[in-house]
Amino acid sequence: MSDYSTVHSTFSVERTYEVPAARVFAAWSDPKARLQWEAIGENFTTTYTQNDFRVGGRDVSRFNFGKDDEYVADARYEDIVQDRRIVYAYTMSHNERRISASLTTISLMPISEGTHVVLTEQITILDGGDKVEYRQAGIASQLDQLGVFLASEKVG
Repeated sequence: MSDYSTVHSTFSVERTYEVPAARVFAAWSDPKARLQWEAIGENFTTTYTQNDFRVGGRDVSRFNFGKDDEYVADARYEDIVQDRRIVYAYTMSHNERRISASLTTISLMPISEGTHVVLTEQITILDGGDKVEYRQAGIASQLDQLGVFLASEKVG
């Protein structure tokens, strides 16, 4: 009997923010801004060991939830359209064990009230290392935090 398995899924999370698409895009493209809104809990910490926001660039982040466990997201930007779209492929590892591979598309659509964001993730969970519903809930929490950040961000 093998312990190897794959689970494939696609999900989308949508939010509307009362700010222009340029502000939403800037919050995503600036690593200093991302550090402020990506934290989804008090014990959640993130560090970037690489952030090269351009097509072909890599984004490597390490994070944990206040435990000795370390997660690493290693992304490569596949497509970027200023203020409209970000596409990246990434793998997630937990304590150096690969647990998933994903393709994520973030669509920014200007509307009269601000910007409608749709984040779609096509994910492959590897060997039971994660659960789709955990990833979807984590991304939903991050998008909620992004909303808090955008509402409180001072324009300077």
